[in-house]
Amino acid sequence: MIPDFQSIMLPALKAFSDREIISTKEIREKMISHFDITEEEQKERTPSGKQLLYYNRVAWAITYLKMGELIESPERGKYKITELGKTVLKNPPEKISISFLKTLPNFEKNRNPNKQEIDFKKTDDDDISDKTPDELIEIGYTQINNELSNLLMDYIKNSSPYFFEQLVLDLLLSIGYGGSDIESGVLTSRGSDEGIDGIIKEDKLGLDKIYIQAKKWEHTVGRPEIQKFVGALQGKRAKKGIFITISNFSKEAVEYIKNIDISIVLIDGIKLTSLMIENDIGVTIKDIYKIRKIDIDYFTEE
Repeated sequence: MIPDFQSIMLPALKAFSDREIISTKEIREKMISHFDITEEEQKERTPSGKQLLYYNRVAWAITYLKMGELIESPERGKYKITELGKTVLKNPPEKISISFLKTLPNFEKNRNPNKQEIDFKKTDDDDISDKTPDELIEIGYTQINNELSNLLMDYIKNSSPYFFEQLVLDLLLSIGYGGSDIESGVLTSRGSDEGIDGIIKEDKLGLDKIYIQAKKWEHTVGRPEIQKFVGALQGKRAKKGIFITISNFSKEAVEYIKNIDISIVLIDGIKLTSLMIENDIGVTIKDIYKIRKIDIDYFTEE
């Protein structure tokens, strides 16, 4: 019998401690051996039929260990145990469950980075009886998107600054600036942007331009950086700008833009990945599920 993903977490964490870096494929093989998963069981698929069941459960076990910061990913598809993970293994619980992960410092923050109003308190495998099917679908959808946001951020951090600037331009075009015309947005020349990384038309006619600053910084963007951007905009006699970062903005920076006569939109890392998912930038549709209801009109007799 294929174990649930919570039962996989502790054996998987122990397997991560055997080597400095280990791949997803190697973990799958170790879990097959650990749980004596038969060849027939290895062929079992998820209800949609599009994925192997044990692949799916091992993947979610890895995902939750990463949310708990017990493991980390130094490169794509490979993982290593963290110092916190090693500490947990010195006095391990009987089972690493979601309830156990909730006791770790950053689990809830990593589990729900977009801070959506979803009640995770009653979503563990052993406590879902009071949830309706619609609620469970919503919770699952949210958790999948939260993990996708984390993966997107990993890829963005591993990209070059110039790629990040192009990503930002692609996103704004996909949202509808410039009428989605690829020629409606341009990057400035490298090394000579004078505080401006890109320019995009606000609409198809190009009646107004929006100037872009894209900072691939992992530290908080403060008021001084925003003031420099405002200065660059004033130098262009521009009235609109978008400042995008993969980190976040300080409270002072957010308050500053409320009191100036230039319109500036601040987009932090959480909002960035959310917009990327919403507009299919860097992601592709994996599955589509249709939820149907009764068509009352069909059964209405004249």
